[in-house]
Amino acid sequence: MLGHADTSKDNAEIQAAFGPPEIGGSLIMFFMFLAHLAIALAGASSVPSPQQPASVATVTVPAAPSSPAAPASPAAPASPTTPASSPAVAEPQVPTGRFTTATEVKPILTATKTAWVAVREYDGQDLVYVTQIFSWRCGLMSMTMSINGGAPFIWDLPPCHENTASPNAITAEDGLPYRSFPLGSVESLTVTLTYDDLTTDSGSYTRPQVLMP
Repeated sequence: MLGHADTSKDNAEIQAAFGPPEIGGSLIMFFMFLAHLAIALAGASSVPSPQQPASVATVTVPAAPSSPAAPASPAAPASPTTPASSPAVAEPQVPTGRFTTATEVKPILTATKTAWVAVREYDGQDLVYVTQIFSWRCGLMSMTMSINGGAPFIWDLPPCHENTASPNAITAEDGLPYRSFPLGSVESLTVTLTYDDLTTDSGSYTRPQVLMP
């Protein structure tokens, strides 16, 4: 009987504290929920936060290799030295009576210098003749001409006909002893002769002086 009385007393105290059994049980459950929640929150706060992963080091991409420099162009080979022209050599001046040396033709050409050239207006052109020089060319080495003060040019002389009775003759194979220029263009001429003894002589002319009628 005593035990039953104690139990009844305890229940009465619980009811006095928490109300009737159905209300007291609910309150007990509520407080237990709050206790568990507090424990959970406390545990969560005590769990160390995971460490942030270390920053990944930035990888430096190596620069692209520079293009290799183009090989230098090989130096051009040195041009072979052009051999100097052989100096002209004077020919023997032994008179033959055939007018093939400077000794023989120079007096004639000197005396007829005014007739070295002639200009003829023909067929709408100026024809410049050198017939007198061609006729005594065998004692010459070369002839140059300048027109209107321009640069001198070489006027090739026909070969001498050494194996004939007239070495200075002008044949059909030698070509004509003139050159053509535009009509009225030749105002002045300068002719220079080099003899085969290496002496030279020159003559200068204006158009009126050598113009043929």
